[in-house]
Amino acid sequence: MKKRLVVFGTGDIAQLAHRYFNLDSDYKVAAFTVDAEYMDKPVFCDLPVVAFDEVVNHFPPGEFDMFVGLSYSKLNAVRRDKFLACKAKGYRLPSYVSSAASVQNDGAIGDNCFVLEDNTIQPFVRIGDNVTLWSGNHIGHHSTIGDHSFLASHVVVSGGVTIGKQCFIGVNATLRDHIRIGDRCVVGAGALLLADAAPDGVYIGPATERSKVPSGRLRGI
Repeated sequence: MKKRLVVFGTGDIAQLAHRYFNLDSDYKVAAFTVDAEYMDKPVFCDLPVVAFDEVVNHFPPGEFDMFVGLSYSKLNAVRRDKFLACKAKGYRLPSYVSSAASVQNDGAIGDNCFVLEDNTIQPFVRIGDNVTLWSGNHIGHHSTIGDHSFLASHVVVSGGVTIGKQCFIGVNATLRDHIRIGDRCVVGAGALLLADAAPDGVYIGPATERSKVPSGRLRGI
């Protein structure tokens, strides 16, 4: 019999969590919860939605576990705060790790992580609590990802990299080996980091500019 799970949130990530947990885990989602001021519908994914301040009355810890299905809003601070609030209520917060991910780090993955398909996690990697690894990332050997961080798709983290807490790493970013990324850093899509990044840094790669030649004048296309 599957264990029962309540998902915090009613947005896209909560909907994805509902699907992934139901189809590819030991859990079955029983309900959703949000803060009372965001209660705009009583049902989501054909399941009940209850106010977070009342959730223990309807779905008590011990009988139900909780998963915080939120994004990187406010540099992951919202997801961090809800993670801590759920812990304070006594809930266990399991992680989802896709069966289609390659995980070779002996399970060194914290609570409430969301590891999607096609991630490669090499040996001796350590992943903290409440970390999201969207699809298709490479996490190199002996690297560490700090609590409450979010890595978008197709990020390359080379060996021996340390990523601090509450970081956001954008799609197709590349981090060279043995560098340290400080807490609360933002590394934009396609950025290349070759040296340490101090805390609270923002690293944005140049965007591709529009060509002066219109598409209708291109040859061979």
